[in-house]
This record gives sequence, C-alpha cells and structure tokens, in this order.
Amino acid sequence: MAMNILFLPFRRTNAVSMSAAIKQYISTKYDQHPDMFKKDLEAIDTLRTNAVNSLEAHVSGVQKLTAYAAQLVWIGGKFPIDVRTPGRRESFHAQSYGESQNNLRFELANVLYNLASLYTQLAVSLNRSTSDGLKSACNYFCQAAGVISHLKETVVPELRTIPPEDMDIVTLESIQQLLLAQAQECFWSKAVKDGLKDGLIAKLAAKVSDFYDQAAEFGTKSDIISTEWIHHMTAKLHHFAAAAQYRASRDCLDKQKYGEEVARLRDSLTYVNEALKESRWINKIVLGDLNGLKARVSEDLKRAEKDNDVIYLMSVPPKSELKTLDRAGMATPRIPQEVSDPYSALGDKATFGQPLFARLVPYAVHVAVSIYDERKERLVNSTIIDELEALTTKLRDLLQSLNLPASLQALEKPLGLPPSLTTHAEEIRQQDGLHKLQRAMHEIRKLKANDETMYQEGVGLLKTEAAEDDKARSKHGTARWTRQPSHQAAEKLYAQVKEIDGYLRSAASSDELVRSKFKDCESAIQILSGTKMDLESSVPSSRRATLTPAVEEAADNLRSALNDVNQLERRRKRIMQQMREKVKNDDINSAILAETARFEREYPMQKIEPAMFESLFEDRLEQYEEDRRVVSEEKESQSQLVVRIQEANAAFITARRGDSSTKEREQALQRLENAYFKYKEIVSNLNTGRKFYNDLATIVTRFTDECRDFAYHRRMEAGQMETLVALSLFFVHLAVIDSLSDLTTALSNLNLNLQDQKERQSLRSHYATQQQPPPSDTTIAAPTPTRAPQPEPGIWNPAQGIKFGGAPLQQPQQIDSNLHHPAYPNANAKGGGQWDVSRGVR
Repeated sequence: MAMNILFLPFRRTNAVSMSAAIKQYISTKYDQHPDMFKKDLEAIDTLRTNAVNSLEAHVSGVQKLTAYAAQLVWIGGKFPIDVRTPGRRESFHAQSYGESQNNLRFELANVLYNLASLYTQLAVSLNRSTSDGLKSACNYFCQAAGVISHLKETVVPELRTIPPEDMDIVTLESIQQLLLAQAQECFWSKAVKDGLKDGLIAKLAAKVSDFYDQAAEFGTKSDIISTEWIHHMTAKLHHFAAAAQYRASRDCLDKQKYGEEVARLRDSLTYVNEALKESRWINKIVLGDLNGLKARVSEDLKRAEKDNDVIYLMSVPPKSELKTLDRAGMATPRIPQEVSDPYSALGDKATFGQPLFARLVPYAVHVAVSIYDERKERLVNSTIIDELEALTTKLRDLLQSLNLPASLQALEKPLGLPPSLTTHAEEIRQQDGLHKLQRAMHEIRKLKANDETMYQEGVGLLKTEAAEDDKARSKHGTARWTRQPSHQAAEKLYAQVKEIDGYLRSAASSDELVRSKFKDCESAIQILSGTKMDLESSVPSSRRATLTPAVEEAADNLRSALNDVNQLERRRKRIMQQMREKVKNDDINSAILAETARFEREYPMQKIEPAMFESLFEDRLEQYEEDRRVVSEEKESQSQLVVRIQEANAAFITARRGDSSTKEREQALQRLENAYFKYKEIVSNLNTGRKFYNDLATIVTRFTDECRDFAYHRRMEAGQMETLVALSLFFVHLAVIDSLSDLTTALSNLNLNLQDQKERQSLRSHYATQQQPPPSDTTIAAPTPTRAPQPEPGIWNPAQGIKFGGAPLQQPQQIDSNLHHPAYPNANAKGGGQWDVSRGVR
C-alpha cells in the first residue's frame, strides 16, 4: 500500500538450533555437564523462535525481540563470540543478498535491526489522522532511530569482522536520519493539526527537511539503499523546505511583512518545483501532497504579488537576503532501556526473568585461567628451566673446549666405540635425526613466512590509512581537519609495529644461528644417523698406550669429575621434570571459581573480566619463589665443579705430555660427541622456534585485525568529517554573504519604511477628511459602503470605492483544505477586487 512515509522491512533467517551448538560447546570446553542447563537450552531456542517469527506489526513483538536480545548480551559473557552460526540473514532491498556469520554479535545485530523494523511498522500502522496517532508514531520512529544508533555505535564495532553491506556506517546513518525525519514529520503534522502558530510550524518543517537531506546524502554513499528510497528522500527534503517557506510567508503576512511574504512564497514555489522533478519515482500520495502544496503556494503568491504591487508597494528582498529559518528539532534517537542496559531487565523480579546459563562459569573465567597458565609457564620456563638449561650448555661448552670426554675415552678404549657414543648414535638413529631437523626447519620457515605476510598486511593497512589522513589534512588544513594524526590515534598499534618488527628481527637472527649450527655439524649427525659400521669406520683406532702411575691417577681424577658432571645433568633433568609436573598440577580453577562466586554475590550485574583476578594471580605465583632459589644453588655447585674439571684436566694433560698416539682418535670421538650435543641443542632450538612462531601468529593476527578495524573506523570517521567540513564551509560562505548584505538591507529598508510611512500618512489624512466623526456617545460602527451613481470619467467618488484594472475580479475558487496532507489552511479569501474604506489598508 502506497504511503507518504517509509518503514524498514524485516531481515529474515532460517531455523537454527542454538541449544545444540551451545550444548556441544559446553561439553567440550567446560567442566560442567550440559544436562545441568537443560531448561536454559530449551529457553534459548524458544526465545529465538519467538524472535525470528515476530514478523508482523504487533506490539507484542517488541518484548519478544528485546528479551532475546538481552539474553544474547548476557550469554556473550559466558561464551566466545564464535560459539555458533546464526544462519543466513536476508538484507532489506535485496532479497537475493544474504549473509551468514559464525558470530553471536551478528545474531544480536540482526535481532536489534528487526526491533527497529518493528518500531517503524508499528508507526506506519497507526491512524495518523489523529493527534494521538501522530504522537505515538513520532515516539515509535524515535525509538527505531535509537535502536539503529545503538546498533551503529555499540554492536557493529564489536562484530570483529567486516559488517554486511546493509550494516555499514553510511547505511545505518542514512536509516537513522530517515527515521528521525519521519518522526519530526509526525510532530510537524500534529502541530498543523493542533493549529499552532505558523512561525513554529515553519521551524518544525525546516528541521524535517534537514533530516531528509542528511538521509539522502548518506543514502547516496550506501551500496544497499535503493534508488526509490533516495528519490523519496530527495522529494521530501524539497517538499518540507517548501512547506517551511510557505508557513514562514504566512507568518510574514500576519506581521505585515508583505515584501518578505512574496519572497518566501517564490522560494517555496522553487522548492516545490524541485521536488516535482522526482515525480517519476515517487508514489501517488507523496505526489498528491506536492501538487496540493504547489496549488496553494501558487494561489497565495498570485494574491500576495498583486496586493504588494498595488497596495503595499514593499520591496521584495532577493533570496540571498532572506533570513535563514530557525530550526525546532523535536525528534531525537531514544534507545529503549531494555536495549541500552539489558542487564537491568534480567533478574528475579525483572521484566525478562532470570538470565540464562547463570550457573555456567563465565567465559572470562576460562580466559583468566588461560592467562594464569601462560604466566606460570613463562615464569617457570624463563626463570628456572631455561636458566638450568643455560648452565648445562655452558658446562658442555667448557668440556668441548677441553676436548672432553674424548681425550679420556681414546686413552681408556683405543679400539671400537665407547659405550656412551654408541648410546648417543642409537638415540639419533631412532629419531631419524637428520631428516627430523630438516623437516622442522622447513616447517619453521613456513610459519615465519605466514607471520611476516600477516604482519605486512597490518602495516600496509596502517600506512594506507596514514596516507589518506595526511592527504585529507593537506586538503582541508589542520584548522578544519581536527582529528588526531594516525600515529597518535593508534599509538598502541604503532608501538606494536616496532615491537613485532623487533620480534621478527630477533627471530631471524636466531634462525640464522640455528642454521649455522646445523651446517657445522650436519656431516657428523649424518654419521650418527647411519649404520653402526659407518660409525665405526669414521673413528680411527689407536695403539694401546702404556699407563704410568701418574697418568692413571690423573685419568681417575678426571673420570671422577666427569662422573660428577653426569650426576649434575641427571639431577637437573629431574628438577626440570618436577617443575613441569608442578606446573601441570597447579590448577587454579577452584580458586578462580570461588573468587567468581564472590564477585557475583557482591556485584550481581557486573560483567566478570579477567583483570579482576590479578591479585589472585600474584598470590598463586609466590609458590615458585622457593624453586627459583634452587637455580642459585645450582650455579654455585657448577662453579665448584668447573674448577675441579679444569684442575683435573690440567693434571691429565701434564701427565700425558709428549704422547700423541691417540690424537686422531680423540678428535674423531670429540667431533661425534659434540655433534650429539649440538643435535640436542638444535632440536631444543627448533622446538622453541616453532612455539615462538605459533605464539607470534596469534599476536600478529590480532594486530592485523585491530589494524583492519582501526582503518575501517577511521575511513568512516573521515567520511563524516568530510561532510561536516563541507557543511561548515557552506555556512561560512552564507555568513559572509549575510554580513555583506546586512548594511545594504538595513539602509534600503530604512528608505522604504520612511517612504511607506509618508504614503500611509498621506492616505490616512486624505481619507479622514472625507468622513464625519461619529458622536461621542455612540459606538463606532464600520460604515456600510453604498453604490453611488456612475461618476463622470476621470473623477473619483470616495463613496464608490476603488476598482482595479477595469472589470472586477472573480471570486477565487475554494481549494480543498486536504489537498496537501496534512492540510495547509486556506489563506483568507479576499472578496473581489474592491477596497472597503471602512476596513482600512491591510
């Protein structure tokens, strides 16, 4: 059915079982059994069914939609944003277009959009021919605009994805301005119906035109607003600009500003003609309103021009000299409390009852547990395990520099392979050592490339946004382009750029070091990975040396020191294993749940955040202070052992001075022994590198997403600022024109007023001499004009009155007051073209 106002159509979806997705998530991610929430699971499905089926203009649908929206906000604190897929949503103006997102916030956005649609359809369904109906319609449109405003400013920015086309900023802004325009139009119609003053009605109409202007401007920037709507809004903005000028002209008539009345009627007719240029695309009701307004304006303009040309003789100011009409804005976005503060509607005695899944541990609790687990692992790894491994590596480097234990093994076993070397070779062989290292390095190169690609994407977004901002600032100047520069607006992101770049540079240096280690020992590792025959052939035999008592004593001392090294390494392995077990068994869940219960008792409506558990984290991490002291004890033990090794090796070398029979065997054994420990070191390095790049991928992905969101919002903000700058320049231009024309207008008005006063005084004095004053004791009555005999040509008889332009004018045909809806009152009809002396000059 054709109407002179628009409504938002509903977004439709398919049936989706939320309970199934939530139940699956609870069973896999939470310690609580899904059957504990059987009633809640049934309730959420019922709420969704009721909400998605509320697709008719009935007031009962408001509570169904707001109840479901409130529960969605609540469970957003219990589940991650991607817990479920809400199904395909059809956007308005394009039934072939639809969108599916695995996103709770997207579901909430669609529900709120349908709530705004319902408000508009309730407004359209009312009887707007009554004052009460217009008042209710205005209220519904304001609430719809408030919901769209909340959707635009609160919900869409939290989607964490690019919003669908019909929920981007410009589309939502156009819709919001359209709804405000229609709310203001309803208020204007009520003012007309209630018979308020023309000056106030003109201000109301001017504001209606402003709202439609903004709606049309943002609509042209949207890819989804239909051309029919844009033509409708364009026609409306000119329509109400014309209505404002028409009402202002009536106000001028009451104030005897006849010249300005003509000017405003001409301006009104110009706006009407502009609006009628859209006649091909607007519906019949809007076109009928425009034609009715044009007929009324044309009739009053003809009357006003004739009266002013013949009687009043006032100058008609040009449009540039007309004062801009004031605005009276009565329509503002009003967000329903159930939407702006949904928590207030949830509770035992609240509108929507108990919040669902209240007994389920909030999602923030699981985030807090993850934060604590990460901190304790980082503390233990960096201050205990890594420190112990660094001490062991330092000790191994010392033994390698002293050519130990190869020099002792070559002396004690001149033939075959030492047992320790055979054990090491078997370990590498079982792990397919060489290929294992090559695969790990290839995998790390891929992880690194992915991280760098993602990082460069984020940096590119920031650079593009900064270039756009600098270009706009250069174009408009810093006085108008007042927002913060990019590096200040996104100080955190730019700090992350340097931080991540530092990570990548440091990682590249570490990767190069690992590759260098591998290259140095690759051939030896290949030997250890080969067969036992290959290993034996790589180690030359030596002749059995004669052991003197001094050499034998020195060898025993050195062997004892090396045995202590082995014991120290085994003890450190036990300590590190115990620390890993301790970290694994350190479960903070019960403590966090107890703290959560306390928060929920003391602050029932406050959303649980991970930051609320910081003090608990600090107390729990104190238990690792005792373990950190073990590292200091290990450092002291190693210092003493290093001294023993150096002294024993010096004595051993002294005792064997001059004996070079085992030199080649020593070098071969030491090379293989060093390769084994290098292999272990490289494996550890590669595991660390793999973990580093996986962790960095999370950081870089979050960084790029934040860059994308920042760039998107900055572009939207820039578009709005461009509009504001253009408007400010327009108003500055008008102000300059007004200031230059004020003096000329004042002087011309003064001259015209003096001339007009002289003419009026002359007429009054002349007419006064033609009438006899009434007796002092009688009431003054207007004289009744009588027809006098036809005078001689060229002689004026005051009793006959003045006749204009030959034949008397015909009485104008009455125009239906409903021609322009809501009705513009008829101007007072002037009878004929004869002037009644008793009525004076009007």
